[in-house]
Amino acid sequence: MSEQNEGNEIKDNKKNSAMHELLDWVKHIGIALVIAFLISRFVIVNAHVPTPSMETTIMVKDRLIANRLQYLFKDPQRGDIIVFKYPDDENWLYVKRVIGLPGETVVIKDGAVYINDKKLDEPYLREPMIGNFGPFQVPEGKYFMLGDNRNNSKDSRYWQNKYVSKDKILGKAIFQYYPKFKLF
Repeated sequence: MSEQNEGNEIKDNKKNSAMHELLDWVKHIGIALVIAFLISRFVIVNAHVPTPSMETTIMVKDRLIANRLQYLFKDPQRGDIIVFKYPDDENWLYVKRVIGLPGETVVIKDGAVYINDKKLDEPYLREPMIGNFGPFQVPEGKYFMLGDNRNNSKDSRYWQNKYVSKDKILGKAIFQYYPKFKLF
């Protein structure tokens, strides 16, 4: 074999090797993108908080992850922080705390929340709430939501559609990842 043929063969092998390497990278990146898409669509919700409605639990510009699988086999519990489709405009995602459960009566008087006439203990509140609201009779399959910063939160007290349907709940907040890590 001549030197020229050997040189061409080496160049062809290098081209084939480079092309094989490139295709291998494209395949792995494609698989990673498909997995990321499936996880974000069916396992987690990535949410950000643009308002101070959940302070001091969650601050403005915090980013958090919610578990989409949390409520497949059980119902939301009072106190859960959830990500859901805003009842008055489902194009928006909201983050609030579950307060009233299906079938309960929620009344807010003198800055305190009462569930079926029993005062709710809420150590996570930033300050006492101003105003009296209710009574709100929570329908079956729906939830009454409040922000932790009650005096600066647009929540079930003010919405046209006061309650969040279980099927509009996207997930339970499990941790904050930005600007710092914190479990809920």
